[in-house]
Amino acid sequence: MLHVRVITPEGVSERVREILAADDAVTHVVVLPGVALSPAGDLVEFDVVREGASSVLDRLRELGLEQDGSIVVERVDAALSEAADRAARNTPGLGVDAVVWHEIEQQTGEEAQLSASYLAFMTIAMIIAAVRVLLDQPILIVGSMVVGPEFGPLAALCVGLARWRPVLIRRSALALVVGFVAAMFLTVGAVWLLTAFGLVDRSMLLAERPLTDFIWRPDALSWVIGFLGGVAGMLSLTSAKAGTLVGVLISVTTIPAAANATVALGYGVREEAVGSALQLLINVVAIVLAGVLTLLVQRLLWRFLRPDPLKGSGPAR
Repeated sequence: MLHVRVITPEGVSERVREILAADDAVTHVVVLPGVALSPAGDLVEFDVVREGASSVLDRLRELGLEQDGSIVVERVDAALSEAADRAARNTPGLGVDAVVWHEIEQQTGEEAQLSASYLAFMTIAMIIAAVRVLLDQPILIVGSMVVGPEFGPLAALCVGLARWRPVLIRRSALALVVGFVAAMFLTVGAVWLLTAFGLVDRSMLLAERPLTDFIWRPDALSWVIGFLGGVAGMLSLTSAKAGTLVGVLISVTTIPAAANATVALGYGVREEAVGSALQLLINVVAIVLAGVLTLLVQRLLWRFLRPDPLKGSGPAR
């Protein structure tokens, strides 16, 4: 369930109340006239079950409340209320499967910001993966996959493409390109520095590495794993199952492939650099394609699962 706090300008509150009264997914409605100061207006608060939230929020946005008022959405951890249970029973679908598009767009939009911490995590993850390449240590693969923040912009790119949000597409693409390029550049420097101190050398890259050489030898299974990882990752975000996302991060080899390509370039091993770059490309394309398709299927299912309560027929937006 979600708790929504709305500030409505004068003259709009009555329309808001009509929208809320017409929707079975809404409960616990509170209206406080004239109490909001910035922006000025009435304060309306209500709870809505997740499976009906997108339709309600769409209707509120159509009133222009984003410009003239405000809409704030919060998650409710527990609701001990018969009215809340009744709203869940009267709304088709399950809350755990529901996609609240506004929540997903906001969440992934924040993950796609090109921040200093994002660049730092990308660099740290790639250096860890680079050391893993040379030591042939699978445990370091897991560490670099978990530390790497690249799935955030990848998910944002999927949402931007599925919902066609050009601003989100540009922001996430910029974060991915700049993040990978900057991290790879700094990783090359780190590898050369470690080489200068005698901690690693080129022979380690050329040696047999049976535990990790799959990173630069992509095959059909690389595509399958990347695609399934994209589906699972998007489902974990839309259903708010964060624990599942950790498994997704471990299953894809974006950061390890980029690190392997970086080390190979730094040591001038062209074949391995090309193979690793191909592995990276396969994973990124598979994840994005799977994520977009997952969102489109979810959107299609929910459009026909829950009729628009204000129209009485037809799918909700």
